[in-house]
Amino acid sequence: MTRSFPLVRTARRRLAAGFTLIELMVVLVIIGVLAALVVPNVLDRADDARTTAARTDVTNLMQALKLYRLDNQRYPTAEQGLQALIAKPTTGPQPMNWKPYLEKLPNDPWGRPYQYLNPGVKGEIDVMSFGADGQSGGEGKDADIGSWQ
Repeated sequence: MTRSFPLVRTARRRLAAGFTLIELMVVLVIIGVLAALVVPNVLDRADDARTTAARTDVTNLMQALKLYRLDNQRYPTAEQGLQALIAKPTTGPQPMNWKPYLEKLPNDPWGRPYQYLNPGVKGEIDVMSFGADGQSGGEGKDADIGSWQ
């Protein structure tokens, strides 16, 4: 029977317990490859979420405008704007049966106010966001999001 010295046993345990530099490098490379594949997909999801939120806001604003019209026989004028949904207009024509239709006006997901046109270009009235670039037109995340969609 051979006996190992205590120092030899301790040295073997230390070597077996740790990671080598090569093992650590391989793990870091694998994590880097996974991050390179996942991050672009996650960033695209943020743009999709903003577009969906803008569509939901436009739909809610259109519903509030339809209620305004039912109560007052007309939509707010372009001068009165969407502000007429949260505060009684002070400019003519005065609404006959005004009530608050929204607690507050939302901004689009990019932090800008929604646009309101009366008369509209694509419908009787239009409510829209200009998208990520804040300018009319565009494609992808910069495309306009409106009540006509």
